[in-house]
Amino acid sequence: MSPADRLTMTDELEPVGDHTKVRRKIDNTLARFAAAHEELAAEEAKRQERRERFIARPVALIEQTRTRLQRVVAPVKSDGADEKAAPQTRLQEKKQRRSDRSIRITRIACAVLAGLIFLATGALWGTKTWFNSKFNQIAALDENSSDIQNAAGQTGDENFLIVGSDTRAGATAEENVGDADTVGGARSDTIMLAHVPADRKRAVIVSFPRDLEISRPACERYDAAAGTYTSEIVSAATKVKLNTAYAVGGPKCLTKWVQQLTGLRVNHFVGIDFGGFKEMVDAVHGVTVHVDSPIRDTTLGMVIAETGDVTISGDQALSFVRARHVVGDPTSDYGRIKRQQQFLTALLQKAMSQGVVTDPTQLTNFVTAFARATFGDNIGVDQMLTLAQSMKGLDTSKLKFLTVPTVGEPNTRGNEVLLETRSKELFQALIDNTPLPGTPEYEAAKAAASATQTPPTSSSKPSGSTSSDS
Repeated sequence: MSPADRLTMTDELEPVGDHTKVRRKIDNTLARFAAAHEELAAEEAKRQERRERFIARPVALIEQTRTRLQRVVAPVKSDGADEKAAPQTRLQEKKQRRSDRSIRITRIACAVLAGLIFLATGALWGTKTWFNSKFNQIAALDENSSDIQNAAGQTGDENFLIVGSDTRAGATAEENVGDADTVGGARSDTIMLAHVPADRKRAVIVSFPRDLEISRPACERYDAAAGTYTSEIVSAATKVKLNTAYAVGGPKCLTKWVQQLTGLRVNHFVGIDFGGFKEMVDAVHGVTVHVDSPIRDTTLGMVIAETGDVTISGDQALSFVRARHVVGDPTSDYGRIKRQQQFLTALLQKAMSQGVVTDPTQLTNFVTAFARATFGDNIGVDQMLTLAQSMKGLDTSKLKFLTVPTVGEPNTRGNEVLLETRSKELFQALIDNTPLPGTPEYEAAKAAASATQTPPTSSSKPSGSTSSDS
C-alpha cells in the first residue's frame, strides 16, 4: 500500500474524512522535522566534542610541561619520606645538606636550560618567519601540469628553476650595461634547473643557453615592471630564442616550456634581479673564484686581470656573471654558463660557511639582500637551505653541472639547436634517479639492459626504426 493510500484509509480500510487526512499530513511533517532536528543536534554534539578535544590538547600539554618542571625543581617525596628518619651524626647531616643543595642546583639549572631552549626555539621560528616574509612571491608554478612525467615517482624531489633577469632597471653608468630606457623589459639572461632527488644523494644543475631555439607555447602576457600577468594570450611561436619565453610570458611561460621539455615537476622558481645581485655578494664580503687566464670582455672591458684564486665582489662580480663577449670564449653563451655555474656554487658555499652562518650581522644582511634581489614561487628559508646544503655538502662526484645537449654551433638564425634524443635521455635519468648519460655507471647499465634483450628478427623489425639526435 502506498503512503497516499495510508493517508486516506482507516485501520479497517475504510475512507476517512478530510480532517483526518490533514491531521495525518501534519503528523508526518512534524515527524520529519523532529528527525531532522535530532540529526542536526547529533552533528552539533560531535562538533562540540571535537572542539573540546582540540582545545584540551594544548592545555594538557602545558599542564604536563608545568608538572614536569615542578618535579624537576621540587620532586615529589617517595612513599616512605614521611616516616621518621634514623638519627644522623653531624657529619652525616652536613653531607646530606650538601647533597640536597647540589641536587636542587642541578635541577634548577636543568629547568632554566629547558626554558632557554624553549625561548631559543621560539626566537628561531620568529626569525625564520620574518625572513620568509621578505621574499617577493610571484605566480610561476603548475605542479599539476599534464606535461609532468611519472608524477608519483617524483615525490620528494626538489626542482629549482633559477632565472637571472637582465632588466636594466636601477643599473648605473659604471656597470656599462645600458639603462631601462635604452633596453626595456626583462629577459632570462641565465636559466638553470637544479635537481635534488628525494634521497638527497646528488644534485644536478642543468643550464640552458639563452639563444636556444625553441617552440614557445601560448602564454599569458607578463608585465615585468608590475610583476603581474595580463588577460592577453600571446600565441605560440616556433624557431624563437629561449629568452623570449620569459620576455613575453614571464615565470609562468618559462616554467611551462621547461616542464614540456623535461617532464620534471618544477616545484620552486627563483628569479634573481642582477641589479640587486651584487648586494648579496657584498653581504658575505665577496666570493672566491678560480681564473685560469685574465677575463676581458669586448663590451664590459677588463673583468678580472689576475689569475688563480681571486676574491671578487660588487660590480666586478656582476660583470663576471654577465659577460658574454669574453675574448677566447668558443661561443657567447657557453663560456658565460661555465662562469655562472662556478660563481653560483661559490656564492652558496660562502653563504653556508661557518663565518657567515655564525655571524648574525652577515647572515641577516645576506638574507635581506637575497630577498630584495629575488622573486619567485614556493621559495623561503627552508627551500633555499635545501638547495645550498645540497651544493655545499656533496663532494664533486655527486654535484654535477651540465649544459643541455646542443650541436654546439649556431644555425643560420643565430640560435643553438637542441639535441633532442640526448636531452630526453638526460631528463629521463633525472626523473628515474638513475645514472646520468655519459657516466661509466650509465654505460654499464645500458650494456646490461641490452644483454638481457632478445635481438629482434628481421620480420619483426619495423621499417625506418632508426633514431638520431635532431
